[in-house]
Amino acid sequence: GVAERITADGAVETPLDEGAVGELAVRLVELGVEAVAIMFLHGYRNPAHEERAREILLTAAPDLSVSTSFDVSPEIREFERCSTTVLNALLQPVISGYLTQVRARLAAAGVSAPLYLVQSNGGVVSPEDAARLPAKLLLSGPAGGAMAMDALAKQHGRRNLVGIDMGGTSSDVSVVTDGAIGQTTESEIDGLPVRLPMIDIRTIGAGGGSLASVQQGALRVGPESAGAEPGPACYGRGGTRPTVTDGNVLLGRVDPEAFLGGEMVLQVESSKEAFEVNICKDLDLSDSAAAEGVVAVANTHMAGAVRLSLFEKGADPADFSLVPFGGAAGLHACALAEELAMDEIIFPSNASTLSARGILDADLRWDFSKSAMTIATADMLASLSAKMAELVTEAARKLRQEKITEPDQQIEISADLRYRGQAYEITTPWLDISAADPQADLNALQALCDRFHALHQTRFSHNAPDDLVEVVALRAVATGKLEKHSARAAGRAAASPARTERKVCIAGKWRTVPAISREEALAAGAPIPGPLLVCEEYTVLLIAPGWQLSPLGHGDLLARRTGETA
Repeated sequence: GVAERITADGAVETPLDEGAVGELAVRLVELGVEAVAIMFLHGYRNPAHEERAREILLTAAPDLSVSTSFDVSPEIREFERCSTTVLNALLQPVISGYLTQVRARLAAAGVSAPLYLVQSNGGVVSPEDAARLPAKLLLSGPAGGAMAMDALAKQHGRRNLVGIDMGGTSSDVSVVTDGAIGQTTESEIDGLPVRLPMIDIRTIGAGGGSLASVQQGALRVGPESAGAEPGPACYGRGGTRPTVTDGNVLLGRVDPEAFLGGEMVLQVESSKEAFEVNICKDLDLSDSAAAEGVVAVANTHMAGAVRLSLFEKGADPADFSLVPFGGAAGLHACALAEELAMDEIIFPSNASTLSARGILDADLRWDFSKSAMTIATADMLASLSAKMAELVTEAARKLRQEKITEPDQQIEISADLRYRGQAYEITTPWLDISAADPQADLNALQALCDRFHALHQTRFSHNAPDDLVEVVALRAVATGKLEKHSARAAGRAAASPARTERKVCIAGKWRTVPAISREEALAAGAPIPGPLLVCEEYTVLLIAPGWQLSPLGHGDLLARRTGETA
């Protein structure tokens, strides 16, 4: 490190040792360093030393990628701020290189449309902003799925939805509660904390390619994955260990002749051999029993992730509808819903590409924050109002710089609140603050605290209205509306859309069940009882006994639990 000290109130106690920074710059150049993260103890309060250190480094090494904590995460908690800034610095040269290639290819193809990148908060930004703050792109793919799920909620009049995005390697859980997408400012990447505004997404290592094994006499599924190469054993690309996809193939739930719309023929015998060698002989099970066990373990992992996501919000899974998407989730949806005591499943059209569809609905978004560390009392109102006004001014300036017309502008403000002495906060909307009318602002502050008490009661089943409320951070979100191009057409049918029948193993029984296209399901004049398969080009829906399927509109399907079994 280098000598400097700014106090917690932003005053300079020890000037920055610029000579030491210059010497460090020379060493970094000699070592061939590509990226540097700068984080000083109270840089969130006063960025002067971080900005000056960056100037010195860039003067000595103009090609260096430099991230400062004030730019990336200007909030209290030095460890989280440091790890987030380091992550941003690590990604800067990589993302900049990618963007250079993308722009060159678009130009060569004659594409003149504006380029945007989706962030983990559900909004999009320009390539310039993305290259400066690439840490905000983390989990951007799953964020697109959450955005699409939010659109589904509004379209079908649902207030509470849980999305499970099951792909090849992992499953991502996101939640719409009371009509709003779950948001957070804290996450983890490979065990390191990331403090940035983002959609609240819980990721677990349970996907179609998750490897199954026997460890200490018990089945284990994931987090290790077969990946795309070699992939599941049934791909015939050299994989010899069983996966969740191999289990579904053995159970007859995936037509090996129609995988990827018939572009790829799956090798059932390879799946069978993988199970027999790695699981059946160790547990003395038939291949179908072993396959059902593997699928059940994967379902339990996913159900656990859903429970945690909802319990953290003080919510009951029974009050939610399940939205399965990604290529693999449709096969697991009914079993998941039953384990979670859910009675309704919405199967969206184009489920395998739902995240991409959600990105098409995204707007421009920029997040601004400022640490406050102030008690929410009338005495501190003027200070809080002034700080919030600074954030709103900064947000409005960004909207003007991006040439967002006034009708398409929106600024929302909130505050991270906690009871004094707590170590966690709840981000709470702050409405009607003006910084011009003290009495109105006092009323808005009281309403803010009342809202926090109510949220605390919902989330933790208790609150303390007589305790002091501390404002840890202030936030402003600037949104620029974009023209929407999302299509809500139904997905294409699989290679053989005509009604057929397949032998499928469900709950230990082999049954002959109808296999129909989504088009046939959408055209049905009455609910279709399970069990049945709905076969699409890139996904399959398994409607279990005790469920019935009906059209919902916009190419989507609705499954409801009847309680009957067959």
